[in-house]
Amino acid sequence: GKASPLILDLPPFRTPSLRNSLRQAFDRGWIFVRDAGTIILLISIGIWFLSTFPKLPDAQFAAQLESVAVDQPQPATPEEEANLRLRLAQEHALIGRGGKFVEPVFRPLGFDWKTSVGVLTSFAAREVVVSTLSVLYGMGEQDAENPSLHDRLSSATREGGSRVFDTATCVSLLVFFVLAMQCMPTQAVTRKETGSWKWAFFQFGYMSVLAYGGAFAARQAVLALGF
Repeated sequence: GKASPLILDLPPFRTPSLRNSLRQAFDRGWIFVRDAGTIILLISIGIWFLSTFPKLPDAQFAAQLESVAVDQPQPATPEEEANLRLRLAQEHALIGRGGKFVEPVFRPLGFDWKTSVGVLTSFAAREVVVSTLSVLYGMGEQDAENPSLHDRLSSATREGGSRVFDTATCVSLLVFFVLAMQCMPTQAVTRKETGSWKWAFFQFGYMSVLAYGGAFAARQAVLALGF
């Protein structure tokens, strides 16, 4: 038949109200602050506790320091001793043991145990990974002797001396975060809208598998290109 014309009735455009805009901005900002003050703060406190206890015995640290002194001709500097104590303390703590346990699962993606822990905690909310890595890398007040989180991640090395966040690992991590379901509130909404946890678990499962496969493929592609 003959085509009918498409008619769109557009509403009149008006200058937005400054009062309504400020109210909307305040409400949205308060929602984020409230969430950050509950979920993110509680997870950060939990990560700090798990990365602190149980304490590393001084005798064990002294033995490790002596073994390092045997391997290198120059004596360890105070900064190296502090970094070694932090690494040994975290590996001795509960979070280090758990991170070492799950590390083989994420090793094909290029993640070390700290990044693996950050990925796991980010399933509650993806922005939690920032606070998790800040705790695990011993962030405190930023000054000349305590660089930013960006600097610490850029200079982080594995036990063999290779960089933790090389190009392939960074691309892999980005792809994982793009594709994974890392938001508990979304899972709760899915459960509420569908009336069943089945679809929420299905959503979480297939997106996690998709994220893992995509991150693995991205890492291998970057390595194949020689980066």
